[in-house]
Amino acid sequence: MSRAKAFDMTRRAFGAGLCLCCLPALARGQPATLEEVGASVFVRRGVDAEADAANLDGIANIGFIIGEQAVLVTESGGSLADGRLLRKMIRDKTDKPIKYVVLSHGHPDHFFGAGAFVEDAPVFIGHHNLPQALEMRGEFYRKRLIGLLGESNVGPVVLPTRIVTGEDEIDLGGRRIAFKAHAPAHTTSDLSMLDRSGGLFFPADLLFVGRIPPLDGSLTGWIAQLEAMRQENYGRTVPGHGPASVDFGPASDALLRYLTTLRDGVRAEIDAGGSIEQAMNHVAQSERSNWKLFDDYNKRNVAEAFSELEWQ
Repeated sequence: MSRAKAFDMTRRAFGAGLCLCCLPALARGQPATLEEVGASVFVRRGVDAEADAANLDGIANIGFIIGEQAVLVTESGGSLADGRLLRKMIRDKTDKPIKYVVLSHGHPDHFFGAGAFVEDAPVFIGHHNLPQALEMRGEFYRKRLIGLLGESNVGPVVLPTRIVTGEDEIDLGGRRIAFKAHAPAHTTSDLSMLDRSGGLFFPADLLFVGRIPPLDGSLTGWIAQLEAMRQENYGRTVPGHGPASVDFGPASDALLRYLTTLRDGVRAEIDAGGSIEQAMNHVAQSERSNWKLFDDYNKRNVAEAFSELEWQ
């Protein structure tokens, strides 16, 4: 069997799930506590697990920022039920209008909660590639989540109504929020956000802490984007997964190490004429003890990296 054919068969087997981090399962029980990580900035930490009926796909870090005039939802949650819990938390804190909802990228644990905010008629902000990503995968993810959570808990696929190409900025009233649309990295639709008033950075899933990062965009692109962000000297940061807030520099060290280990290991396997199956069995195994859910995602990451690097 040719390398290309073997790779195609293997990638289809792993690709059928289209990144199951996107179909998460909270450990057991929905976390419902908020942490104030900055002035009027609240985060509900997600659980490091895969999606199931118990966690309602609430594995991502979600939250909101309260300005003088309006509220921005930093991440909406992984299901309609998860989004409704977040909306209740917002209403427990303020009656200011929910004017903006950020759709940071096209993975279910970050956008299926958006349906809970449709009644507020907010502006849904997303990367210019996000509509295409949701059109390609949204219904697939929705059907998979219905199987896990039940249709009443899942909600609709909500498309962005304000597209970010390059950079953009909004004002919540005395509080300006800046957005940046990134080149393909974790996904092809990654959007980061900076709260200019306090310098709090929201890279979404461009930063994973503790939980293994799934590759769904470009490995070399992710490394490049991460290195560029490290040059910006960001301080307090809300990662897509992990603690509610971290210091960006130290927290990004581990992610950069894993991604470069993955890249270098796959390149070495390709240069040696090895197969994708061989690569999947041993590339980046030195990282195994450093990441939760490593065995669930590393082989898939190797397959994705092999596909990208084989022709470079």
